[in-house]
Amino acid sequence: MPFLSADSLAYLVESAVSAQCSRFGRAAHAQIVKTLDNPLPSFIYDHLVNMYSKLDLPNSAHLVLSLTPNRSVVTWTSLIAGSVQNGRFISALFHFSNMRRDSIQPNDFTFPCAFKASGSLRSPLAGKQLHALAVKAGQIADVFVGCSAFDMYSKTGLTYEARKMFDEMPERNIATWNAYLSNSVLEGRYEDALTAFIVFRHEGWEPNSITFCAFLNSCAGDSNLRLGRQLHGFVLQSGFEADVSVANGLIDFYGKCQQVGCSEIIFSGISKPNNVSWCSMVASYVQNDEVEKACMLFLRARKEGIEPTDFMVSSVVSACAGLSGLEVGRGVHALAVKACVEGNIFVGSALVDMYGKCGNIEDADRAFDEMPEKNLITWNAMIGAYAHQGRADMAVALFDEMTHASLGVAPNYVTFVCVLSACSRDGSVNVGMEIFESMRVRYGIEPGAEHYACVVDMLGRAGMVEQAYRFIKKMPIRPTVSVWGALLGACKMFAKPELGKIAADNLFELDPLDSGNHVLLSNMFAAAGRWEEATLVRKEMNDVGIKKGAGCSWITAGNAVHLFQAKDTSHERNSEIQTMLAELRRKMKAAGYIPDTKFALFDLEEEEKVMEVWYHSEKIALAFGLLVIPPGVPIRISKNLRICGDCHSAIKFISGIVGREIIVRDKNRFHRFRDNQCSCKDYW
Repeated sequence: MPFLSADSLAYLVESAVSAQCSRFGRAAHAQIVKTLDNPLPSFIYDHLVNMYSKLDLPNSAHLVLSLTPNRSVVTWTSLIAGSVQNGRFISALFHFSNMRRDSIQPNDFTFPCAFKASGSLRSPLAGKQLHALAVKAGQIADVFVGCSAFDMYSKTGLTYEARKMFDEMPERNIATWNAYLSNSVLEGRYEDALTAFIVFRHEGWEPNSITFCAFLNSCAGDSNLRLGRQLHGFVLQSGFEADVSVANGLIDFYGKCQQVGCSEIIFSGISKPNNVSWCSMVASYVQNDEVEKACMLFLRARKEGIEPTDFMVSSVVSACAGLSGLEVGRGVHALAVKACVEGNIFVGSALVDMYGKCGNIEDADRAFDEMPEKNLITWNAMIGAYAHQGRADMAVALFDEMTHASLGVAPNYVTFVCVLSACSRDGSVNVGMEIFESMRVRYGIEPGAEHYACVVDMLGRAGMVEQAYRFIKKMPIRPTVSVWGALLGACKMFAKPELGKIAADNLFELDPLDSGNHVLLSNMFAAAGRWEEATLVRKEMNDVGIKKGAGCSWITAGNAVHLFQAKDTSHERNSEIQTMLAELRRKMKAAGYIPDTKFALFDLEEEEKVMEVWYHSEKIALAFGLLVIPPGVPIRISKNLRICGDCHSAIKFISGIVGREIIVRDKNRFHRFRDNQCSCKDYW
């Protein structure tokens, strides 16, 4: 290699940083040692410290620093900046202290790095000390130093000090405004962010891509569709529509405002979508319950070579939970392991939630236990998984473990919904009432409509229907649809038609067009043998144009979802299904099964009632599952309504006759049938 000057060698070192290539950097260092005499020029030392620090080789950086004869503020700042860039925030502050011991005064580049380190560590004490040093050194008036101090106060939760810092800044640049907007959004002060943007424009500033994204996040957080659309127009006017980061912000904004069609238009208009674009679109689908589209887009992203990130994987796993797509979810779990993101707290929490909602409590337990770190969302997901199974004992035990002093995880609103739901589905009335009472007294959480609905449901399922009604009358808030709906369901279950009529009247007042409430009232009268009143309710539905949603069951087999309705004969394998049903009926009759005809909802002859209940959708789906799902593999059926008592009894018989595990997910919970028994213990 021909002789290179010191400047050329310094350029080689900087090229290694740009290329993020440590091997190239070490080769350049070797050439410096070979070419230049000791002591090296001071700027060469600075370049070497900067290179090793930025390439996250701290030991090499420290070694070069120790060999530097005349360390300057540039040398130390290079080391501090590299430490911050690589997330070594404690080391950065340690180096800052050593620089001060070395009698080197920090400059306007050093302070921003140190402020970022203290902000990232959420250390207000260190941040305040740095602020005092910056004031003493006369650096705080610098726009970059002031902006960094403001950002530090915001990130450490000192809102008053942050606002004071912002107001007292003699000069602001666009980075300062962006920091103000972004931190306002992170703290949930959406109105403050919107006001600041208006002031920003009045002062004549032109927004950049970061400003637009921060403002869109504010509109999304406040669900302010009108203002966000105005900003979209301003984006087009300003020529930023081609900026991929702004487009990603628009996808996210429209998704959070339930305008997923607009998100699709923005996404399709991006010429080269990046990883964030794909993640934002997948998340928008999930947020709007378009879970099938989310899964399909994820598959498309994989085909286009997009590597799965923790955010994308957690979103797709949530979509699988919404679909009850256990096999797809397992496939995504495998991808998460391959991409080394399964240890991420959000991915892990989503996996616990997915396995719980798919009824696979063993895998939910395993995913929960294997997580290296857990947050409140993780605990809530696992408690919710037990609630879906009606396992109040496990849910309450986990709740106690979570709130134990050694862990100190404070429950939130959702936690209590999950644990009260578990108590409701298991009949644990005393435990449930104790937990409900502890919400306000012990944890300072005011019960909401969902908690009151859980208590009414819990009392109602236990047969304490009059007590549930008295509880409703004492509620400090107005009873909601879910509260009256829980009471109406209990009245149907325990044949309390008069009280059920009161609940139904309140439901019709709150939501007159919901077909489910009318159907439940009609079914209650039918179950009580009051056919005229049942017919009258259905006639009233027809008169006002309320249509009953069809009950259906579905089962996944052969990479396809097979849907069945009551008396369904449309499936291509219908003849085999009917043969299987006939064989099951014969064996069940021999085993002592007697159809429960009170679940026939029309006034028919007894034999007709028997046939009416026999051809419910879940039985047809089960017959199909026995035909296509191999022995030893659980048969998983989903139903959009509550499983009826006759089907529940029939599937218990069938599980013993065929020796199979059958899992039914209805609108309330999971039923796990095995050896003539159900996991709900006939309490649902």
